[in-house]
Amino acid sequence: MAKIRIAMVGGGTGGHIYPIVSVAEKLKTWSQKSGVDMDIRYFGQPESYGQLLDIYGVRVVKIASSKLRRYFSVLNILDFFKFFIGFAQSLVKLYFYMPDVLFSKGGPGSFSVILAARCYFIPIVVHESDAIPGLANKLASRFAKVIDLAFANARPHFQGRKAQVNLVGNPVREDVLTEMPREQAKVAFGFDPQKPLIFVIGGSQGSTRLNEFILDNLEPLLFKFQVLHQVGKDNLNDYQKQYNFVTKNFSPALTQNYKFVGYLEKDQSKALDAADMVISRGGAGAIFEIAAKGKPSILVPLPESAADHQRQNAYEYSEKGAAIVIEESNLLPTVLIGQIEKILQNPEQIARMSAAAKSFYQPESANQIAMHILEQWVE
Repeated sequence: MAKIRIAMVGGGTGGHIYPIVSVAEKLKTWSQKSGVDMDIRYFGQPESYGQLLDIYGVRVVKIASSKLRRYFSVLNILDFFKFFIGFAQSLVKLYFYMPDVLFSKGGPGSFSVILAARCYFIPIVVHESDAIPGLANKLASRFAKVIDLAFANARPHFQGRKAQVNLVGNPVREDVLTEMPREQAKVAFGFDPQKPLIFVIGGSQGSTRLNEFILDNLEPLLFKFQVLHQVGKDNLNDYQKQYNFVTKNFSPALTQNYKFVGYLEKDQSKALDAADMVISRGGAGAIFEIAAKGKPSILVPLPESAADHQRQNAYEYSEKGAAIVIEESNLLPTVLIGQIEKILQNPEQIARMSAAAKSFYQPESANQIAMHILEQWVE
């Protein structure tokens, strides 16, 4: 039986890992249909996502992680040494595995593996999720055979590369694509099915400042809307204490309009189905999940994101008519509530934003990337 070995690399956040498992899922499906044995391994530090990779049949090979920064930091000194440790580990572990193809999602820890793969002339396929490429993928693109993009505005950053450049969107996990009627999903979370529900997300790690904004303005928000709020796993305990203090004088009628959770990994699809509108940062993963569900959204990009990529992501998406962008410096309760009401009170605008979101989403993204990986094996 023929066998294909595929190495995958990417940072240890949901924005890197979820597309990896989406692509791995498509590759495994192809393997079963084609009768080709497939061995997929992730090289790096998956942080809290190791179990998820295991569920999708991706074996984890630990490699020391180092971050490539575009700015001065004393941590660069430490990461300089960690980079070469990771590179040495990658040389050894890739030698004994010797993959047919390497797939890179970029992010911390990925470039040392990519460089080692280049030493063995292993074909490299890169997927860039953001409108402004990360430094690891920008460097990796010099060696890549294929560069797949989520955002069209990233294309100029890869001009002059010999690789084939394709616009494919960003992969979304199959379990996020399941659908539940909105009213049923609201009831599943304990909300009134007839009242508008706002779903607030800050990415896989949560957003401290978005959390603070919601808490500071919880009362006026809950007078008008129901709110489901993902605060981030690491923020949950502190948020619970702050919430208890802020809401001690709230009436039960008001608090029943609000629920917060650390992280909705298994129920993300249901939460999006329940939402009438989504408020999110400008990460690529969140944008494409929102788009896949066709939900109107308000995006508040993180100002400190690397190379301001969240801002660029948000504006490219909003230019299609699918979202409103509010810069964090302009995020005032009157502005946010006014924008929410303006959209939710206009069924025609909701329909336009929903259609624009769905047209931005590319449902074949994971499958296209998987095929580009397999093409390198065939060659």
